[in-house]
Amino acid sequence: MRLIIMGPPGAGKGTQAKFIAEHFGIPAISTGDIFRANVSEGTPLGIEAKRFMDAGEYVPDEVTNKMVRNRIDEKDAERGFLLDGYPRTVAQVEELDGMIAFTGHQLDAVLVLTVDQDEIVNRLLQRAQVEGRADDTEDVIRRRQELYVQETEPLIEVYRDRSICREVDGMGEVDEVTQRIFEALDDMPES
Repeated sequence: MRLIIMGPPGAGKGTQAKFIAEHFGIPAISTGDIFRANVSEGTPLGIEAKRFMDAGEYVPDEVTNKMVRNRIDEKDAERGFLLDGYPRTVAQVEELDGMIAFTGHQLDAVLVLTVDQDEIVNRLLQRAQVEGRADDTEDVIRRRQELYVQETEPLIEVYRDRSICREVDGMGEVDEVTQRIFEALDDMPES
C-alpha cells in the first residue's frame, strides 16, 4: 500500500499516520521528522533546512526530493509506505510519480484531512507548548497555512483527477477520525 496523507499543518496527519502505518505494516515517512532529526544532529542538510523552517518556509524541493527518494528506497518501504508532508508542490508530485513508477508500483490513495483553520492554530500552539517547538509560533503557523493554500491545495485537484483522493473530516476525537480514514480506504476501488 502506497499512500499519502495530506492536510494543513496541524490537521492531525502525524497522529493518524501512525495508526495507518501500523494497520498496513508500512513505515510512516514524515518529512517534518526527517528535517527535525537533521536539525538536531546539526548535519549540513539540517543547517540548511533550519533556515527555511524557522522562517515558516518550505525546505527547497531538491533537498526534500533527495531525502524522500533515499527514504522510500530503504528496505522497510519495499511493501509500501505512507508519506506525510510530501509532496507539497506540483513539481514534487511529478518527482514522486517518477520515484514510484521506477519501482514498478503506483500510488494507491491520497487521504486529505480537512480541519477548521482556527482549530489548527489552537492545536499547533498547544503542541508548541507541550513539545517545546520553537518553530511553532503563531506567525509561523499562519505563514505555513498561507503556503499550504498557495502551493499544496492545488495538489488535491491533481489527485481528484486521478480518482485516488479521499477527503476525510479531521475534526473530532482521534479514534473517530481514524475510523473515517479506514472507511474511506475501504471505499477505494481495487487496482
